[in-house]
Amino acid sequence: MGASWFSAQSPGDLFPLGGGVFAFVPHPLPPRLDLDHELSRLLADAALALGRLDGLGHRLPNPHLLIRPFARIEAVGSSRIEGTRASLMDLYAAEAEVPLFPPPEIKDDALEVRNYVRALETSVAMLHELPISIRLLRKAHQTLMEGVRGKNRGPGELRRGQNWIGGHDLPSATYVPPPHHLVPGLLASLERYINQESTRYHPLIDLALVHYQFEAIHPFWDGNGRIGRLLITLMLLDKGLLSQPLLYLSAYFEDTREDYYRLLGKVTNEGDWRSWVGYFLRGVLTQANDALKRSARLVELREQYRSVLQGAHANSTLLLVVDHLFSRPVFTVRQLETELGISFATANKAVARLTQAGILTELTGQRRNRLFAANAVLDLL
Repeated sequence: MGASWFSAQSPGDLFPLGGGVFAFVPHPLPPRLDLDHELSRLLADAALALGRLDGLGHRLPNPHLLIRPFARIEAVGSSRIEGTRASLMDLYAAEAEVPLFPPPEIKDDALEVRNYVRALETSVAMLHELPISIRLLRKAHQTLMEGVRGKNRGPGELRRGQNWIGGHDLPSATYVPPPHHLVPGLLASLERYINQESTRYHPLIDLALVHYQFEAIHPFWDGNGRIGRLLITLMLLDKGLLSQPLLYLSAYFEDTREDYYRLLGKVTNEGDWRSWVGYFLRGVLTQANDALKRSARLVELREQYRSVLQGAHANSTLLLVVDHLFSRPVFTVRQLETELGISFATANKAVARLTQAGILTELTGQRRNRLFAANAVLDLL
């Protein structure tokens, strides 16, 4: 990565590494950003859609019906940006720990996605005790990398050497992050910006700025993109933009992956913050509206199932199992027993009845270690 790649508007300094190669050291936030009419209107639309989504979270009788599957949608999307192939079904199968599900060629990818879910859920829980901080992100990174590819590359530890993105070495890299000795100071500055009481811009714009800054610093050897996207969810909650993690922005980034990387690069090379922020706000608007539509369909399906079963004189336990299908649409009877605190026999009886009603399908064809799926719920997700 040479000096000629950068314009005078680039929001950082070049650090020479020798041989005509430079690392990029981003300036502290915030940059100067002109909120013209188009960007202001986009911000208003995105904030309104996010507010409607947050309102839905407050109105649901059990928001966990959506929180758990939406977290998994986020995990699948964020991991696919990094090249994993695991689907939502593969993730649920990995969590069920059933032999041969997911298939061996996908299993490693599915375990990586499962770790993302764990990192996200752990981090959200830690927000009750800690501010968004280097400590919290290191803990999330440790969970993310535990027992999967990258497990030997310093899980939970800031890198202690020079990394790069793209290419096979530093001279051919498309981006070279700051030298490792500057990383702690850069992260400390970012942590202060995230946690200051008042900022120059709307919190949604700050999300876009912080995500770019974290990606530019690239503080870990591996997993930076996933932690950077997880940080978006944490800030949505921490800044009071959402009361529950119901926005899965990584799905938008995955669908528009070329634009995602191109616009991050335009900030670095040209200082084009406006295009990046506009793209980010469009993502918030798109995914908030999508989450609202999916949520409405899921609630409608839940009411349909409950109506049919109540008409057939279903007991309260069976209705409880039906609700659970929406938070975990692929499961084993043993999982159902554990998560609902009912006996294995009761769980098995409920599953048999729902299978007979066509709500569940058994996937393995086995008598033991059976895996069940609520396909209509999966389709909506």
